Amino acid sequence: MRYCLCLLALAVGALHAAESLPGEALQGTLRLRAGQPPAVETVDHKLVTLAGDDSTGKILHDQRLDGFAVEARGHFTAPGQFLIDPVHTHSLLVRKDGRLRMIAYFCEVCNIRSYTPGPCVCCQRETVLDLRDPDEK
Repeated sequence: MRYCLCLLALAVGALHAAESLPGEALQGTLRLRAGQPPAVETVDHKLVTLAGDDSTGKILHDQRLDGFAVEARGHFTAPGQFLIDPVHTHSLLVRKDGRLRMIAYFCEVCNIRSYTPGPCVCCQRETVLDLRDPDEK
């Protein structure tokens, strides 16, 4: 039993260490084109295809974010392909008014915030894009 507990503790420690490793940062302009995967256009006009977990994928397909300057943390999986870290790490930020903002969604009727686009979990009305200061409590 002690052996199993030690293995479990080591696995949890390794998982935490892997999540806390610093990734690369990709900056550019988010481009959402019909029939094409989401991409970032870098300052040298190269397109880098973006991918992520399910929640990040929903955010990446939100047309309201098309054209925003973004900063994504993650790593390259191949030349021209970037995998964004999981959504719970807030690894996809947009730049608005010269500052980085966290992407959130808000239902003005129910006063409920979510981190993926779509209808409110309560009233089913479409949530509005709510760009927030990442340091704000």
